[in-house]
Amino acid sequence: MRSAPPVTAHGSASSAAATAATAKTAATAARAEEAPTRQRRKEARPQELLDAALELFVEKGFAATRAEEVAQRAGVSKGTLYLYYPSKEELFKAVVRQNLGSLIAEGKEAVAQFQGASGELLVKLMHTWWERVGRTRAAGIHKIILAEVRNFPELAQFYADEVIVPADELFCAVVQRGITRGEFRELPLHETAQALMAPMIFLALHQHSVGACPVQGCATFDPESMLRTHLDLVLHGLATRQAAAAEAAE
Repeated sequence: MRSAPPVTAHGSASSAAATAATAKTAATAARAEEAPTRQRRKEARPQELLDAALELFVEKGFAATRAEEVAQRAGVSKGTLYLYYPSKEELFKAVVRQNLGSLIAEGKEAVAQFQGASGELLVKLMHTWWERVGRTRAAGIHKIILAEVRNFPELAQFYADEVIVPADELFCAVVQRGITRGEFRELPLHETAQALMAPMIFLALHQHSVGACPVQGCATFDPESMLRTHLDLVLHGLATRQAAAAEAAE
């Protein structure tokens, strides 16, 4: 029987080098696989922080929410939070911009491109608001503003600039469109815009106040039914006599 060749020092060194090279290649491959995951995690952090902040602001209010709580709920360090948002105020502003400001901007674009009747445009805008804000956690932002913003003047001005004024401009534009096209009768624009928006704010406040409590004796209502009723009252109240007569004839 032929015996196995002896293992030399040179052979051992070659084997060790090969093993080390294999391990290095495996480690490099593992790091290459982990890199996209880390990158995706880093890119997702701002959204995770905004989601966590919205939840806590709605649950506890702005003043009672601490930055470290937001970081903990998002699964990051407090330092990471401040890397993206240098203060709790800036974090709140980002939450408002994402959930309300962006929707108003989309609404302005929709008004510019819409080809149908102005009444249909109002219906579209209000139902979109309900789907994106009214029936979501974002509706709680309205409660925070009304309850706490008096103690934070900077946030009050920010909210006026980013939400109140643009929303007023949006609904004034729709009302003016209807008047210009002969669909709506002449009414003061800003007052009409506020009348259009007020019930939507009420719905949001109700969802995150009395509506969230198991109270008894209060009349219950379906928010979507209330929104439909509001639109019915508004559209018939806005319509010109000619438009109302044409609708009745159909």
